[in-house]
Amino acid sequence: MKYIYLLLIIPAFLSSCLGYKELPVEYDYSYSGTFKKYRTFDIMRPVGMEDSTMTNTLIEKSILSRMKFLGYRQTDRRPHLIVGFKMFTDSLNFNGYIQPDIEEWVKGQDQHLEYDPLKYNMNSGTLLIQLFDRRQNRSVWQGYATTLYGGIDFQNQRHLKNAVISILDKYRFWADGFVEGRTVISDADLN
Repeated sequence: MKYIYLLLIIPAFLSSCLGYKELPVEYDYSYSGTFKKYRTFDIMRPVGMEDSTMTNTLIEKSILSRMKFLGYRQTDRRPHLIVGFKMFTDSLNFNGYIQPDIEEWVKGQDQHLEYDPLKYNMNSGTLLIQLFDRRQNRSVWQGYATTLYGGIDFQNQRHLKNAVISILDKYRFWADGFVEGRTVISDADLN
């Protein structure tokens, strides 16, 4: 009987994995980021004139899901991180940096390293996700993805989900205080 369950579970597992195709992702970060101390977040929303390249329900849901998985709590009351995104439909030149792997950098947190600029020529159909530290009033992490064989199709839900997952898989910091699926936050922490 156990073997029948395995025969049913394995194809379901494989089909779910086959639906996800990791995209090439680059990311860079600020040496002033306090990545192990963030607990809360909110999604940035454009103010004033509606910018359709910065609003997308599916992208927002995917970001919310990933951040909550990492133990972050969404709040609109002075969040530690503000998550913004932008969809670029045209090709663009993008400035990034050659940096140590973020997980290695966090171990020593040398804030005196030099930023070594690197120019990227991004294909049309690029998704950029940025994390802003509200207290520092600056971007502390950004990831960007495009496909190898053309742009991300922003009308295709699977492409959008794959892009968000691929990008946020590079941000691997659990929320501060996240223990066994629970985040402990006091009102003083929100200041």
